[in-house]
Formats: sequence, C-alpha cells, structure tokens
Amino acid sequence: GIERGVATGVEARPGKFELARGGTVFLDEVGDIPLALQAKLLRVLQEREIEKLGGRRRIPVDVRILSATHRNLEEMIERSEFRQDLYYRLKVVEIVLPPLRERKEDIPKLVRFFLDKYGKREGLRDVRITQDALQKLMRYQFAGNVRELENLIEGALALTTDPVIDSGDLLLPVSVSATAGEELSADLPKLNELQRRYIARVLAFTGGNMSKAAKILGVDRKTLYRMRAAMSQNTTSGENWDVH
Repeated sequence: GIERGVATGVEARPGKFELARGGTVFLDEVGDIPLALQAKLLRVLQEREIEKLGGRRRIPVDVRILSATHRNLEEMIERSEFRQDLYYRLKVVEIVLPPLRERKEDIPKLVRFFLDKYGKREGLRDVRITQDALQKLMRYQFAGNVRELENLIEGALALTTDPVIDSGDLLLPVSVSATAGEELSADLPKLNELQRRYIARVLAFTGGNMSKAAKILGVDRKTLYRMRAAMSQNTTSGENWDVH
C-alpha cells in the first residue's frame, strides 16, 4: 500500500495484504520472487504486520497465505537463490500437483472447460472437439502444463469459425506433434490454410464488411478481394464469404 502525499498527486491506497484482511493471499510462482523481496515477505509472515510506503505506523494483517511454484525450492536453497527460513514459513501444508503429462485423465475435462470459456468469448455455440483432436492432445507431453493446454485451445478457437475443433486446428510444436507413422503434412495445417481461416474469422467478425476487414488485416480493399477470390477457389469447408 501507499500513503497519501508520497509524491505529487498520489492518493492513499491499500495494499494486497490489507485488502485481503480476514481472507487469503495467493502468491503465484513464489520461486521467482527476488531475494530482497523474500526478506520483506518473511517479515510480514513473522510479524503479521505491514507498513505502507511513506507510512510510519504498522498495520496488523490477518491473512492466510497460499503459494505455488513450478520450481524446486529445495534446490534453489542450496544455490542460495531462495531463503530457507521463508521456505519453512510457507511449507505448513504441502500439496504436490503432478504435471499434466502424469495425469492425462484430466485432459478431457480441462479441454471441455477451456472450450466453453473461449468458445463463449469468440461467439461460438456448442463448441466441440473431435476424437482425433482429443487423442492428439492425450499423446502430447505438455511441458507447459495446464497453461499450454489452455493456450492451444484458445489459439484453435481464434483461428476458426467452425465450432468443431479438429486435429489440424491444434498447432503443436513440430518436434513433438508428429508421432511414429504420422505424416507431418497431415498433422499441421498449411500456411495458406491458416491465412484462409484467419481472413474468414475477421470477415465473420465484421459481418462481411470488406472495408472494416481490410483495415483490421492491414491491407487495402482490392487486395482483400483478390485474396478472398483466390481462397474461395480452394476452400471446401463452406465458410461464409458474403461481403458488404
């Protein structure tokens, strides 16, 4: 938090610990906190008090702390990158969540959640995923865990006007997307296919208004007409290319 008058025009405002009084503060990626800030955090946890920037009085806080990290804090302690005293202050109850690649039974439920979340944002109804696409996700190792899965689903929905996500809509890294017996060309969409999907998405967003779509795409109207004509000759998916 900060006190009024610390700088010109600065008004007083409470900090996160003060706002969470009687509740919970979640410290995400606590392993990334710099050592200098770790010392301040430790002092808050030990004394249960905070002092605002520019303030002279200590304010008692009553909060529960939840923290999370993907890093090995014990190894960081050995390298003097994380304070041991803070580690034991935080480690009252420890819950080890296995990486997504070790609990693949969770993938279908997570996919359903992200389809609903981003399908609604993109204005798509009854969003579904094919069995081939789901199996492709089940084979993937997900080094980025749940966040990577979320990004894949979000990206797939951003590049399509079809409420059905197929395996070609999932842009997995080349090094791991193709397994033995799979042709890479069948596993990943071609560049012109991605371009076609994106233009179709923009046209759907603008209601078929070519002038607005051209402005969003950063091309002039004539260029967009030529692109649309060329892609219409090659598409078989039935996107709506009606224009106004």
